[in-house]
Amino acid sequence: MDPDLHTLEQRLTDLEIKASFAEDTVEQLNAVVVRQQAQIDRLVRELVELRNRATAEPGAQVNLRDELPPHY
Repeated sequence: MDPDLHTLEQRLTDLEIKASFAEDTVEQLNAVVVRQQAQIDRLVRELVELRNRATAEPGAQVNLRDELPPHY
């Protein structure tokens, strides 16, 4: 086999391997972005709910049981 052809085939194989790893990395990063966006959406809904609760009844009594963290 021609040494130049062998070198070219090796370079092509190396590029294919790198492209495969890059594709896998992009898929993993996309999954992270999707999870983070879902978390952001949930946090925005909670913030809107808290703001609505605070403005709906400005003089209302706050039940301290509602304010306890979930681990209590």
